[in-house]
Amino acid sequence: MTITIVRDHDPEATRRILAALPDWFGIPEANEHYVRAAAKKDSYLARVGDATVGVALVDRHFPETAEIHLIAVAPGHHGSGVGSALVEALEADVRGDGARLLEVKTVGASFEDEGYAATRAFYQARGFLPLEEISALDWDGPTLIMVKVL
Repeated sequence: MTITIVRDHDPEATRRILAALPDWFGIPEANEHYVRAAAKKDSYLARVGDATVGVALVDRHFPETAEIHLIAVAPGHHGSGVGSALVEALEADVRGDGARLLEVKTVGASFEDEGYAATRAFYQARGFLPLEEISALDWDGPTLIMVKVL
């Protein structure tokens, strides 16, 4: 399987992928926020053949930093390297554009959930470190801020 990463916008692919991941993306209003963001933010698409199987959106709050706003991979492609390829591509781009720190927010460990435990493990395996867990940041539960020096 060959994974190709392209810089492009594909809100409908984002909608389709999120809909296939209800355990992570089960709030329709939040999903619509991501779909709208997929039309505007720096966007990375993972393709296998002609199919978009993963998406990553990036925010640049400051020239020295970047934030992964979203990564989502179609369920049939979990564990196949799609997420890693997305992270590697966006890291190379933001590093080349002067960023020195990459941030991601996810659900904190004090909220027990197997899926989010796997999400945290995914980021940790790619060099992200937990920085701080904050309650009620953008939802009612705990948000873990993770960072990686580029």
